[in-house]
Amino acid sequence: MKILHLSAAEKWGGGENHLENLCHELKNEISNTVFCVAEGMLHERLKKNGTRIIPAPLANKMDPRFVLKLARTCKKEKFDLLHIHDSTALTLAVMADHFGELPPFIFSKKTSFPIRPRRQTLFKYNYPKVKKILCVSEATRRISSENLIGQERLEVIYHGTRLDNKRQKSPFWIRDKYEIPEGAKLVGNIGNHIEAKDLETFIRTAHHLVNLKQQKDLYFIQIGSFSRRTEALLAMVEEFQLQKHVIFTDYIPEASALIPQFDVMLLTSENEGIPQVIYESFYYNVPVISTEVGGIAEVIEDEVNGFLCKPYDHTGIGEKLLFLIANPQVIPTFAKISREKLLQHFTSDIMAQKTLKEYKTAINGRLYRGTE
Repeated sequence: MKILHLSAAEKWGGGENHLENLCHELKNEISNTVFCVAEGMLHERLKKNGTRIIPAPLANKMDPRFVLKLARTCKKEKFDLLHIHDSTALTLAVMADHFGELPPFIFSKKTSFPIRPRRQTLFKYNYPKVKKILCVSEATRRISSENLIGQERLEVIYHGTRLDNKRQKSPFWIRDKYEIPEGAKLVGNIGNHIEAKDLETFIRTAHHLVNLKQQKDLYFIQIGSFSRRTEALLAMVEEFQLQKHVIFTDYIPEASALIPQFDVMLLTSENEGIPQVIYESFYYNVPVISTEVGGIAEVIEDEVNGFLCKPYDHTGIGEKLLFLIANPQVIPTFAKISREKLLQHFTSDIMAQKTLKEYKTAINGRLYRGTE
C-alpha cells in the first residue's frame, strides 16, 4: 500500500508530531511518502529520520507551484491513498484534483474548531473524494458533524504517544540554564504561540500566584515556537514584573524530553483537540492541570487523574495548582491511573493500527501493493 501524506504546515506542532509518529509506526507495513512545505520544520525534521519526502514551495495558502507539483506527483507515482493532515492541505488537494486524478482522500481533523458553514469551506470538507475524516476526539467528531454531510465518514482515532523514544536525554537541565533556585516548583507548558493556547491565561495564573499569593517559589516555563503574538506576551510578563518567574524559550527540538523536569504540566488553552503533551506527561508521571476544552475531558477526569478548570479562569486554575502542590500525596494516584489509561488506549501503535484499518476500508479492500 502506497500512502502519500500531505502537510501544508510550516511550523512544528502536535499535528506534525502525529504525522511523524504515524509514519514511524507503519514503516514496516506500508510505503509512506510525505509531501510537505519545502524548508519548513516538518521537512527539516523528516530529513533526519529517513522518511521519504517530496518538498514543494508554499508562499501562500494557494501557491500554484505546490498544487501543480502535487498533481504531477500523484499522476506519476500512483499512490493508493492521500492522507491529508491539515485544513490548508485539504484546500490544496481539492485544487490539485482539478489538474490531475488524485487518489481517494483521508483527512485528519486534529482540532475542535467548528467547520464554518461557508460554501467554500463546506465544499472542501464534503468533497466526494474525502472518504473518511479521522477525528482526534469525540468532541471533535461531535463539533464536525454539525455542518457535514455523510456522518458515517467521521471516525474517532486518538493520537497517542510513542513508547520507544522515551529514553531520550533532556537537551539541558532547566534549573541550571535559567538559574531556578533549588527547591522551587517548576510549572511547565508546551505549545506554540497561537491564539488557541491562550498563553495570556498562563501568564495571569502566574501573576495571581507569584504576585498576589506571594508564592515566590513557583517558576513557569513555556516551550513553543514564537509568533507575531509573542511580543505582546513578553510585554504582559514585563507589565506584571514576572521576568524572573515566567520563561518563554521559543521552539526546542525534543521538548517532550524536558517534561520529567516539570513538577506540574499546566495547559490553559481555550480550544484543543487533545494535546499530545498530555499523553507524554502521563508517560512521565507528571500531573496535569488543564482547562476543560476540546477532548481533554475524554482523557482527564477531574480529581481522578488530574485537574480540569474552566477556560480563562486564572484564579480557579491557580487554586488547583496550589492544592496540588500542598497535597503531593495525590500525585502517585493520578500518575497510576493516567499511565494505565495511556497504555490501554493512547499509544501511537494503537493509533497507527486503527488508521491502517481505515486506509484499507477507504480503498474498498482492493488488493494493495506491498512496501517497496
